[in-house]
Amino acid sequence: MSTLSLAGTHAKYTLIEVARVPIAIVGAVVFPTLAFCLFVLPQDQVTGNPLFATAAIASMTVFAFMSAGLFSIGLDLADRRSKPWEPYLRTLPAPPLSRIIGLMVATLAISIIAMIPLLIIGGLFTSAEVTPLRFLLAFVLVVVTAVPSALIGIVVGVTAGPKAAIAITQVLMFLLAFGGGLFLPPQVFPEWLDAASKCLPIRQAREIVIAAATGQSVPLWAIIGIVAWTIVLTVISVWLYRSDEGRRFR
Repeated sequence: MSTLSLAGTHAKYTLIEVARVPIAIVGAVVFPTLAFCLFVLPQDQVTGNPLFATAAIASMTVFAFMSAGLFSIGLDLADRRSKPWEPYLRTLPAPPLSRIIGLMVATLAISIIAMIPLLIIGGLFTSAEVTPLRFLLAFVLVVVTAVPSALIGIVVGVTAGPKAAIAITQVLMFLLAFGGGLFLPPQVFPEWLDAASKCLPIRQAREIVIAAATGQSVPLWAIIGIVAWTIVLTVISVWLYRSDEGRRFR
């Protein structure tokens, strides 16, 4: 079987495994929508600005995919490595990339489900405005730009144990979310923080998705940054996965 075929099989059974514990899906769905209601909805009720509302909803969709990548992949992978089933899987003749892609695809599928209530509440209770074409483009880009977040989750899951992964993931989530301008718009950042924020993959994802949703031009630095992060994190993830395999299961 090809790598992509094996990845599809791995994604399928990962989703089946997650579905057996419904609370895991409920948490992934509720958290981004709850953050939207707490941080964004009150501000929109005051401003009533369609552009602000559209940008805020786009930011929260980025947050939904980021949190799913960090928690679903990072914590799940760290937990799997501590159980006997994972060593057996490592003995099978399948490349590491197939398992990594499969886990990422399954997580992206859960993220898409988490995005649905967020978009419904945003469409009903805010002044956001977006055309069908812009919505479709933003949807595709939020999936594509979520890859670095998923890869960060893989790095955490491969390098940390289950207990350590929880703490690391929580710290990373808040640093990336606030530093990436998901909770507070970068316009209110001091100059030094705005410059540092542009180096983060979450800020780059935010700028790309917001530009697509609002019809603005995408900053070149965001495109270059997200591509660079994807390449670097892919190489690191595969190398760490193979190193962990040799150290633990050879």
